[in-house]
Amino acid sequence: MAELLFEILCEEIPARMQEKAGGDLGRMVGDALKKAGLSVDNLRTFTGPRRLVLVADIPLRSPDIKEERKGPRVGSPEQALAGFMRGAGLTDISQAEIRSDKKGEHYVAVIEKQGRNASDVLAEALPQIMGSFPWPKSMKSGTTNFKWVRPLQSLLCVLGGDVVDFEVNGFKTGNTTRGHRRMAKQDSFTVKDFADYKQKLETEGFVILDAAERKDIILKGATEACAKAGLELVDDKGLLDEVAGLAEWPVVILGDMDPSFLELPGEVIRLSMRTHQKYFAVRDPKTGTLAPNFIVVANQVAPDGGTAIAQGNSRVLSARLADAQFFQSEDAKLNLEDYYDKLDGVIFHQKLGTIKDKSERVAALARQLAPIVGADPDKAERAAKLAKCDLVTNMVVEFTSLQGQIGRLMAEREGIDPDICIAIEDHYKPQGPADRVPTNPVAVAVALADKLDTLMGFWVVDIKPTGSKDPFALRRAGLGLVRIVLKSQKRINLFRYFVPQRREIHRVILLNEIVNIAYDKLTQPERNKRDLKFDKDIAEITEKAQKSTMDLRAISERNDLDIIGLTNALKSQFPMLSDLLSFILDRLKGHLRDQGIKHDTIDAVFALGGDDLVDISNRAEALQAFLSTDDGANLLAGYKRAANILKAEAKKGELPDVVISKGTQAEEEALFDAITRAKPEIETALSKEDYAGAMGALSKLRAPIDAFFDKTMVVSEIKDERENRLALLMEIRKTAKTIADFDKIEG
Repeated sequence: MAELLFEILCEEIPARMQEKAGGDLGRMVGDALKKAGLSVDNLRTFTGPRRLVLVADIPLRSPDIKEERKGPRVGSPEQALAGFMRGAGLTDISQAEIRSDKKGEHYVAVIEKQGRNASDVLAEALPQIMGSFPWPKSMKSGTTNFKWVRPLQSLLCVLGGDVVDFEVNGFKTGNTTRGHRRMAKQDSFTVKDFADYKQKLETEGFVILDAAERKDIILKGATEACAKAGLELVDDKGLLDEVAGLAEWPVVILGDMDPSFLELPGEVIRLSMRTHQKYFAVRDPKTGTLAPNFIVVANQVAPDGGTAIAQGNSRVLSARLADAQFFQSEDAKLNLEDYYDKLDGVIFHQKLGTIKDKSERVAALARQLAPIVGADPDKAERAAKLAKCDLVTNMVVEFTSLQGQIGRLMAEREGIDPDICIAIEDHYKPQGPADRVPTNPVAVAVALADKLDTLMGFWVVDIKPTGSKDPFALRRAGLGLVRIVLKSQKRINLFRYFVPQRREIHRVILLNEIVNIAYDKLTQPERNKRDLKFDKDIAEITEKAQKSTMDLRAISERNDLDIIGLTNALKSQFPMLSDLLSFILDRLKGHLRDQGIKHDTIDAVFALGGDDLVDISNRAEALQAFLSTDDGANLLAGYKRAANILKAEAKKGELPDVVISKGTQAEEEALFDAITRAKPEIETALSKEDYAGAMGALSKLRAPIDAFFDKTMVVSEIKDERENRLALLMEIRKTAKTIADFDKIEG
């Protein structure tokens, strides 16, 4: 085995792209080498601000290969022979051997492939890999069409101490690399292997190659600097990962700022530090509050120990925080509720009205949901109206990621009810699979209403996610809705709330349509002459809006129906709503898979239908737990055997339609008795949603089923016996399917 060392040096790579790029490089090079017949051992990749590095052990040459390919029989048609020769690389059938077996004589092609030098494989594969590298964003440089994340500077490729010659975008490979831009002791370094490469980079080159080592240096340095000043570092793993991708030679410096800035909300200070300046926040360990200090990571050793760097960064931070102070003082001139009417000037979506339109819909829906989730309806309605108000404040316009947080802080300063304050911030959550789920009842009501309104609105105007495109984050909204419902364990019939929301959305859409027609008419040259045609158009649209509203209200107010009846009525009336429910259920499937539920278990539960997210989730968890036991596995085997017999018999004709009886054998009677006892137990357990109890009752069939198959001839030659025994199997299948569709389960 020989050591391969490959380095791509370029201008600064965005920190967020480095880790994935290292993984992609390792995967693509490894796959290419294995495809060429070269084994790969000890493959490692390293990433940094300016370089991607790969090192691995590979043989200097791939082995020779001798392969036999069996062809058609002797005397086969010309077309079959031609296809065989083409696939085997033969020019004449005489190049194949003739061999005999039980089926007669046939052709065999003996294909011998000579091994290739690893250097030739690399010289061919690496330029192709670089040409198709999956950067999220890339750019052209020079006069070619070659794209890379940033302009290339050099390529190093050494195999067993020798340079592997190839060229990419005008850059030829060599055995030299460069160190730190300013601190390196010389322009370039000649290396012979990875150990030599790493040692020179980290001594003469002032480059720490390993990102994990850079993180350790930063974390240790920051912790020590804080401890020396009697302070404590605020942990931030994401920022640590990012900063480690910005500095080749990280040097930690403790800076300070004007203590007056601590009057700002901590969220604003941390965001300014983290997002704009890449500083770590620091706190006083005695009080737990932010200290007037920060940690900055420089990419060099400063002659003055970092004093000038700290001062410069302090000035930059002060300027940004001074802006934040001004924005906060301007925003404080009004109460949060005073911003509500200003939401009418912000478009939520061209077809769905303004943010104020949405807030009004969400407020009405939150009031309806409040009793179900245990919230006060008045609080839920008011929280929904205040939830978006901070979007038009100066602070959120400048610091957009603080939406909700600024509103909460303003509400708290005004002495608004704490439940409402929490809901203002938490109604956006969860914003991703790792984000926390709101638990405060008022926050739950508003968060559910906001997500339901968003999903319903875009479904009404037929805007849905397609492939990888989801510009309005509808999948995130759907998953958020699912997680909130499961966390709260509240039973929410989604259709019941879809319909009134659909009515209100239609009202906004149709009113917008009226306004657009009026605008189009009145902007024509004769806009001051309101002709009869214009009046007729307005009248038709208004009538359409009124009729749509009446139809929707008639459906939504049928409260005399039971929930299932109402749901079915709504599904038949509005197929679009059924499609939206399917979308939400798909999010539930994904969530259950992420929680470790197997795909076939999920399919078995979803096959029963229903739209109660909590019920589906509980049933899937119970089924998976049951199937992991010996009773569950054996019962599944028995069920599969019964189902297979029924399928085979169904192909012969209709299955018997008879009432099961005790039959003629003891095992037949035992199975009959077991089914008779189990059915009411299962029904009782299911009525209480005791799925573990239902599985336990079903598991009692295991032993009678095993004995039945061991001792009984199911497909008896006696008609009555055959019909009763098949009917018993049908009853097993029917009973099991009240819990889940076991046909969907693999195994």
